[in-house]
Amino acid sequence: MDANLSLLDTIVATVDLPAEHVLAGDLGTVVEVYTDPTLAYEVEFVNPDGSTRAMLTLTPDQVRHLTASDVITTRPLSLAM
Repeated sequence: MDANLSLLDTIVATVDLPAEHVLAGDLGTVVEVYTDPTLAYEVEFVNPDGSTRAMLTLTPDQVRHLTASDVITTRPLSLAM
């Protein structure tokens, strides 16, 4: 669980959300922080061309900070469906 995220932080999804084409390990950016009624984050996931793939409201247990020990990788979008 990550309750210390701020606007524009790069995050890592910790759960699979295949209906939204997001899998655990995908990178996103926090674009809004909600505190009422509970803590949540609006996170944008983008395609390599910069277009938005998904804009999701996620809870602290669905995201975590990107760390220096993470490995960044890619896969075809079809594998996230």
